[in-house]
Amino acid sequence: MRTAEIARNTKETQIRVRVNLDGSGEARFSTGLPFLEHMLDQVARHGLIDLDIEAKGDLHIDAHHTVEDIGITLGQAFARAIGDKTGVRRYGHAYVPLDEALSR
Repeated sequence: MRTAEIARNTKETQIRVRVNLDGSGEARFSTGLPFLEHMLDQVARHGLIDLDIEAKGDLHIDAHHTVEDIGITLGQAFARAIGDKTGVRRYGHAYVPLDEALSR
């Protein structure tokens, strides 16, 4: 299975990300950032990737450090899980119906 778990601790944040690239689209988030969680849920659901993200950050100041460190940690987890990139295809094509638009 292509899985990884990464932790990142800085002065501003404590982040833990678990990813399973061969999952079923299950997602669990605890970030304190509802819109970011919504967007990450879409990645998990439509990519059939299991994602588990816990983040504690200096949200009393703003969301900047928390969002940034989640992105860094998530990228590291994807890189580790994907390994030697076996089976990865370079190009893709999709039509995605949204609420009031068709995206392609």
